[in-house]
Amino acid sequence: MDKIIGMGNALVDVLVLIDSDEVLNDLNLPKGSMQLIDEDTLFNIRTKTAGQKLHRATGGAAANTICALAGLDAEVGFIGKIGTDEFGQFFERTLRKRGIETSLLKCDCPSGVASTFVSPCGERTFGTYLGASAKLCADDLSRSMFEGYSYFYIEGYLLQDHDLIVRAMQLAKEAGLQICLDMASYNVVEAEREFFDMLITKYVDIVFANESEARAYTGKGPEESLQEISSKCSIVVIKTGKSGSLVKKGTEVIRVNPFPVKKVVDTTGAGDFYAAGFLYGLTCGYSLEKCAQISSILAGYVIQTVGTALTKKKWNEIKLNIESVLQARAE
Repeated sequence: MDKIIGMGNALVDVLVLIDSDEVLNDLNLPKGSMQLIDEDTLFNIRTKTAGQKLHRATGGAAANTICALAGLDAEVGFIGKIGTDEFGQFFERTLRKRGIETSLLKCDCPSGVASTFVSPCGERTFGTYLGASAKLCADDLSRSMFEGYSYFYIEGYLLQDHDLIVRAMQLAKEAGLQICLDMASYNVVEAEREFFDMLITKYVDIVFANESEARAYTGKGPEESLQEISSKCSIVVIKTGKSGSLVKKGTEVIRVNPFPVKKVVDTTGAGDFYAAGFLYGLTCGYSLEKCAQISSILAGYVIQTVGTALTKKKWNEIKLNIESVLQARAE
């Protein structure tokens, strides 16, 4: 099996279920978006959520994907930066416990925290204090970090540092890796469209996007976006929510239905788990259709729980579902 390394903001997710979206308005956080916040806003969030039940887990888009891959017993690694505080220790301890090879640089800044608000409908909104994770820079990277891997997965949330992204992709290419980019969030794409376009055209092999991100990039709907983006890279995946997902490689186009779920509890990590399932399928040499079906299974499971830390029982169920998909296709 090919090995996958991810790079992204090393964050600790602190999730809270909210009764209404009023708190989002009070904090000036657009519903469904990811907004970078300062220490003052972080303090306001902690004040407003004081006394409520909070759920803590490792976070950051790429870290979620790598942890999900580890849950499928894939060989994975992660590059990021943390503080020397308790949150940083929690992040590092959790990844190592899951068997993930870590290249975690450290600094004296507080570790990054993503305050995640889960609305009654399951939609999630992030107020992200990057802290130490934002201190990761181009000079921290070396080619040795990428050697021994076949795929490099990077989250679009890192695009605030152009030098870091370009350096990472250059080193990954030099080491012979295929580069996978997740577009992260529609507002990130809107702010960095030209830079996204340069990266996809010059470096990226596989693009992951949802409908809103694809529209922010192309100004078009899912099907048309699929065609446009596929002209610039090898594989394009566009997630279309309740309609499932679209995948295109060359002239091959696949449409896959979503995994049936009883109730959406929290959409945090849905796209991250989808990417994990797809990359897992690729490393196993499965067809695009199988890759997308595995993706749908993982995404379907994570949206039925709060946060992204699934129990061992859930992972066993996921593996059984994957096996059923593979057997059905084999027949």
